[in-house]
Amino acid sequence: MRDGRVIELLAWYDRHARAMPWRVGPADRAAGVHPDPYRVWLSEVMLQQTTVAAVRDYFRRFIERWPDVSALASARDEDVMAAWAGLGYYARARNLLKCARAVRDDHGGRFPTSRAGLLSLPGIGPYTAAAVAAIAFDEPAVVVDGNVERVMSRLFLVETPLPAAKPELTALAARLTPDERPGDYAQAVMDLGATICTPRSPACGICPWNADCAARAAGMQSDLPRKSAKAAKPLRHGIAYVARRSDGAWLLERRPDKGLLGGMLGWPGADWGAAPAEAPPLEADWRDPGAEVRHTFTHFHLSLGLRVAKVDMDAEPLRGFFMPQAEFRPAALPTVMRKAYDLVRATI
Repeated sequence: MRDGRVIELLAWYDRHARAMPWRVGPADRAAGVHPDPYRVWLSEVMLQQTTVAAVRDYFRRFIERWPDVSALASARDEDVMAAWAGLGYYARARNLLKCARAVRDDHGGRFPTSRAGLLSLPGIGPYTAAAVAAIAFDEPAVVVDGNVERVMSRLFLVETPLPAAKPELTALAARLTPDERPGDYAQAVMDLGATICTPRSPACGICPWNADCAARAAGMQSDLPRKSAKAAKPLRHGIAYVARRSDGAWLLERRPDKGLLGGMLGWPGADWGAAPAEAPPLEADWRDPGAEVRHTFTHFHLSLGLRVAKVDMDAEPLRGFFMPQAEFRPAALPTVMRKAYDLVRATI
């Protein structure tokens, strides 16, 4: 027999489920429409450490261009990386392609239907495997993201700080995960956390679980989940060299496949560290435009000094290549590189 809290939450979800371009809503599910595992997987990868609002347009553009996993698997790496630009965490885009090609080449273009099978694919971790298994294939997999952690910590009054509380919160989430409609249930808890049980000022008065919430009963709902203090992010420094040829071509280089911004195009530069040494990619009259890029990555802040130069047609770079103006798309650059372009484009 299902937990009464699950019945209450699913009834709430049937009325209030958020409409999303990758989601099959409760009414459509009841009519026999099944979620597309490709869309579920793509959305879950995009949504990692990114908001729904930021993902919607990216998702639509990807689906229009690559409507199924085989189409994505056949895409050029640079086209996918360019389409991903702005979403951040570019290793996800590289893993997206690896996974799509594994599905095409090793699974006949069909995703494995179980969490265990999905975990065998490159780039799919425990959370994504559970989410796709539950939402696309109705496996009662335990789906735990930040929203679920917050809901569980309040519902059961878990005062242990994150991340130490993760195993306990996952075990509590597993207790509630139903055998029937596990995909709808997983999405319902995430919707609850995103729209009602929010990080600040939770709307407890309209929550379907307000009568069962131990944190609300103790007046602690706004205090949970607790989090351990984060270490201060270090500040790194770098230099980006922005050169433009007399015919309008821009000097770019592709970063190594592994590492930060792997496989992405950007401006040649010095290594990011405590005190970068000058390392111009070609001989030129480099000048300092008097501006710098400030950008924050997951683990550090970056201060990126700029050098700009106009060069002749016979300029030969020590590294990188000149991209013709007609092919250059600033929107395809990762955010930190686009910031540099925006600062200097009027001066070069």
